[in-house]
Amino acid sequence: MGHTWGYAISSFFSLTSHHCFLHPLTLLCMIFLLCSTTCHSIDIHPQDKVSLLCFKSWIQDPDQVLSSWGSSNNNCTNWNGITCDNTGHVLLVNLTSMNLSGQIHPSFCNLSYLEKVDFSHNNFTCPLPVCFGNLLGLRTVDLSHNRFHGGVPDSFVRLKQLTELVLSGNPDLGGPIPGWIGNFSAYLERLQLGFCSFNGMIPDSLVYLKSLNYLDLENNLLSGNLVDFHQPLVLLNLASNRFSGTLPCFSAAIKSLTVLNLSNNSIVGGIPACIASLEVLSHLNLSGNHLKYRISPRLVFSEKLLVLDLSNNGLSGPIPGKIAETTEKQGLVLLDLSHNQFSGEIPLKITELKSLQALFLSHNLLSGEIPARIGNLTYLEVIDLSHNSLSGTIPLNIVGCFQLLALILNNNNLSGVIQPEFDALDSLKILDISNNRFSGDIPLTLAGCKSLEIVDFSSNDLSGSLNDAITKWTNLRYLSLAQNKFSGTLPSWLFTFQAIEMMDFSHNKFSGFIPDVNVKGSSLFNSRDLTVKEPTGATRNVQLRVSVIVSDNNQSSFTYNLSSMVGIDLSNNLLHGEIPRGLFGLAGLQYLNLSSNFLDGQLPGLQKMQSLKALDLSHNSLSGHIPGNISSLQGLDTLNLSYNCFSGSVPQKQGYGRFPGAFAGNPDLCLESSGGGCEDGRVSSEQGSFFGEDRMDGPISVGIFFISTFISFDVGVVVLFCSTRARNYILRTKV
Repeated sequence: MGHTWGYAISSFFSLTSHHCFLHPLTLLCMIFLLCSTTCHSIDIHPQDKVSLLCFKSWIQDPDQVLSSWGSSNNNCTNWNGITCDNTGHVLLVNLTSMNLSGQIHPSFCNLSYLEKVDFSHNNFTCPLPVCFGNLLGLRTVDLSHNRFHGGVPDSFVRLKQLTELVLSGNPDLGGPIPGWIGNFSAYLERLQLGFCSFNGMIPDSLVYLKSLNYLDLENNLLSGNLVDFHQPLVLLNLASNRFSGTLPCFSAAIKSLTVLNLSNNSIVGGIPACIASLEVLSHLNLSGNHLKYRISPRLVFSEKLLVLDLSNNGLSGPIPGKIAETTEKQGLVLLDLSHNQFSGEIPLKITELKSLQALFLSHNLLSGEIPARIGNLTYLEVIDLSHNSLSGTIPLNIVGCFQLLALILNNNNLSGVIQPEFDALDSLKILDISNNRFSGDIPLTLAGCKSLEIVDFSSNDLSGSLNDAITKWTNLRYLSLAQNKFSGTLPSWLFTFQAIEMMDFSHNKFSGFIPDVNVKGSSLFNSRDLTVKEPTGATRNVQLRVSVIVSDNNQSSFTYNLSSMVGIDLSNNLLHGEIPRGLFGLAGLQYLNLSSNFLDGQLPGLQKMQSLKALDLSHNSLSGHIPGNISSLQGLDTLNLSYNCFSGSVPQKQGYGRFPGAFAGNPDLCLESSGGGCEDGRVSSEQGSFFGEDRMDGPISVGIFFISTFISFDVGVVVLFCSTRARNYILRTKV
């Protein structure tokens, strides 16, 4: 402390000597005041000291943050997290985020002068202390984000001076909210019980508590009809409960309510126009309910509204031409009307929301064209218009959205070509135009989009060969060109992307050889220490979730979560030659599909592919023996080597017995039976372990693995494929 004070004094003299002259008496007074605030020490009251040391004795403190609490230390200012009054009595205990755990010693409740206790963001595991009811001077109690359990003790009813009670983030804290919660303190302004397990209804006493400004009950098990509150609330958060009924007008808070979050409940009916009368409302979230009907044209919010989220309801009719007022300096930042039944065209008035940073209109029944003036929204970071019936082209004016991070237009009827001018969107991270009718090639100018991480061009009519523009997307994590008309050879740089997780070029007309794997390629392909979240379910979908959070300073924060497998899919092309051995040395690869090509040669061992979950090499001309023991590949749950030219025997005891249908259509292959004999490889088992046609209904729509209908071909065709002459003929004629 002395060192800090000395620095302050020297800095002070430096300032006075360089900038102005102060009278000596004034200077002396200022030095005295500075010294009095920094040098004065207060001895902690002996009884309070004993209480705190008893409290410490029950606490696990792995980071030794309470090491300053000692019997030989009497100076209150040196006790970490403790503030005393002039008599040495403890007024404030602030132990937030100190990695403490254990239980609270009853002696803590002997701190009779205590006004504020903050144990938030620790790991306390005990019921809420009943003895807290003895701390009659408490004004603030924050026990949030711990592991307290049980209910709220009735002893808390004695805390008549309490202004803030924050218990959120204790998942095992629950039971009914006490009926006295709105009666015990006439000063209670803030009540936060979110992310707990409270059930039942909101007590009437809380609805009428005049002093209450902030009420947060998010993510509990509360139920009953939504009621109107009778106090000037500033924040009301009842999200993720089981409330039903219709929306009230909240007229008592018409001049005060700034945040209203009722998302993820079971609210029914329409949106009353009186909601727009809330004069200072800045955040409105009604998503995830059962709201229906059209939005009234009288529902026009003030320019103070920053966030409007009506997604995941059953709202219908046209999107209102004017949904909020706007000025040059203020207006909507986030508009989310996705997952409803809105129809008609996107209103031109949306392009007048100059402050808009995120626009979500996906999963509706919208038609017509994307407004040509969308480029006027220069602050836009996210545009998601996917899963509609939009037609026409992407307006060239969109390059005016120069801050755009995500452009998601999949599953529409859009057409035209990818404009070379789109390279101006050099901040773009996500570009998804899949499941449309775009044609032409990938412009070389897209090399300018160097920030791209997620690219999905699948299921269009794109053609041409792969050009070097793609190599400039050095941060690429996901690339799908599946189900197009691309042709030519696969370039040598194909497997060089450092961050790539999934690459899907299936169902095109690529020919030639598969390039060898660069040992310096994707760290995910090569590493077993996978950080990618593995998708769940039989379909192994790729899921992309984009999130935008608007902060108090009106700025949006963009994040996305890609839930994808680590895989390569080159199936259903015209590829030939041997499979590069490097592919079978990728320890991090989870899925590999090279089916329905003209690949030949022998299959190397699979032992290095320790992360492998699915492998499909069916419908090729691979020959030789089946690789040795795969028992070590514990994660492998799908294997398809059918309709090739393998020979030799497949022993049951080497791990292949789990995949009885994986070898159908290999006439020279002996499948070892349980009795020691052979089963003819020509016979197809009904219990085949094959990939299904996996399509997904998400922001990125691309089939990961596909089994050709060639599976029904008979053995004679398989034998034909094993003939080099016949194979070359088919290679030339396949379309």
